[in-house]
Amino acid sequence: MRAVVQRVNSCQVYVDNEEIGSIDSGLCVFLGVGEDDDAEDADYLLDKIINLRIFEDDDGKMNLSALDLDREIMAVSQFTLYGDCRQGRRPGYSDAASADKAKKLYNYFVDELEKTDLDCATGEFKAFMEVELNNDGPVTILLDSKKNF
Repeated sequence: MRAVVQRVNSCQVYVDNEEIGSIDSGLCVFLGVGEDDDAEDADYLLDKIINLRIFEDDDGKMNLSALDLDREIMAVSQFTLYGDCRQGRRPGYSDAASADKAKKLYNYFVDELEKTDLDCATGEFKAFMEVELNNDGPVTILLDSKKNF
């Protein structure tokens, strides 16, 4: 699985001009599922994300996590994270999971996220979404459960 994690002051997700989820200060997580991914990949990313020390402590050093500070998390599915642009100009998505598999793992990730002490919100799987966020920093982290980067 892959994630783009952005530290945000706020984040809202809209489908058909209707807000379906929002958070205040926390993390916006764009999540992509690969063909070879399973629950172990989702567990790895969830643990990594909630414990990422990317919030400042009293000394201004990035030393605190969303879990430490009880921050909120927005989880948004985004299959385009598996777009392969190494050849040509049109991304290929052969490494992305099928919609059925991706939905199951995305929902598993969200279910496990809801078991944490953090408030969370989500986008809508396979919907055309508008994501509005106020980036904090900006701080953006790329994660891959296979540790490709």
